[in-house]
Amino acid sequence: MINVTVINIRSLAKYILIACILICLLFGIKGMIETISKKQTHSISSVFENTSFISCIEKTLPAMKANSGIQKLEEDAKKVTSRGSSLRRMLGVELGMIDTLIEDKEEDGVVTNETKEQVEQAGTNLETAQVTEHNITPKYNGEYGTVKVKNESNREITADTLTPNITLENKKDVIIFHTHTCESYTPTESFNYQMTGSYRTTDLNYSVARVGTELEKQLTSYGFHVTHDKTYHDYPQYSGSYGKSLETVKNVLKDQPETQMVIDLHRDAVGSMPDYAPCVKIGDETAAQLMFVIGTDGGGLQHLNWQNNLKFAVKVQQKANELYPGLFRPIIVRNSRYNQHLTKAATIIEVGATGNTMEQCITSMKYLAKVLDEVNK
Repeated sequence: MINVTVINIRSLAKYILIACILICLLFGIKGMIETISKKQTHSISSVFENTSFISCIEKTLPAMKANSGIQKLEEDAKKVTSRGSSLRRMLGVELGMIDTLIEDKEEDGVVTNETKEQVEQAGTNLETAQVTEHNITPKYNGEYGTVKVKNESNREITADTLTPNITLENKKDVIIFHTHTCESYTPTESFNYQMTGSYRTTDLNYSVARVGTELEKQLTSYGFHVTHDKTYHDYPQYSGSYGKSLETVKNVLKDQPETQMVIDLHRDAVGSMPDYAPCVKIGDETAAQLMFVIGTDGGGLQHLNWQNNLKFAVKVQQKANELYPGLFRPIIVRNSRYNQHLTKAATIIEVGATGNTMEQCITSMKYLAKVLDEVNK
């Protein structure tokens, strides 16, 4: 929710009304004294049968004459004077107006009139099945329990390396960003767009950034505090994307250095197979399959966090296999560090491939968010 700080006109009107009441009381008392001194025979209530009260309002608050609250006050005052009511009744009307102003929902000048968007969260105990059409048989050379790993690095992956004995100190802050912000999917009727490259677009409503927005929405519904950065890192130049995204994440971490979960959300690309669309059926929905890509120090760059990153990915995938078998493809481990040296729970998550649709990818974010919530309870 975006809180909007505004000048609180209602509170201002409340204090001006109180001042106005005091002024009018002085006019009323003065009128009564004059009436007594002249020994006039008409009653005190006749003092209020003239237009002095309304005139006072008009002279004191001309700039606020159009305010609906002031108009209501004038109408009530006219009714009081026309019936010859007592001073107490007149004050009762005005104090009632003040009570109405105070009852407004506001906190320290911030009006909270926006309602929280309803988010459909993922259910559990749903039947799942991998969709074989336009899919590739997953390959792996290591496993830990139900989690399969394809090690493409020159680092040895042992059972100890894969044991998910990792606990995060910060379980609620998440950073989402996109090194390849312009990656996009197969267009559909609901998500039809003009490509500005091979399955690429600068329109954030149709790129992987839109998938990130869905993950942000879902995670927020579980109480996570999410920072979603949509900076273009692969446009206008694709080369150097990881260097640019490194600076972006560093800057975000300066403002929230305690954040440990950092997700670089991508779309997989499989060269000459544009129709490749890894999917899983969960209940009645078709979701794009996900895949962790974890970097190491195998490329020569210092990366003290790579084993922690891998353990975190195994922990998440273990829970996903428990709740929604087939949601994740085997974890890929590579020599490049992919900026994952910055925190102990930094990962790349590939969401679908070029053959998947935006609808399928949005659906998978619902289930990913549920898994992350369960892992971090």
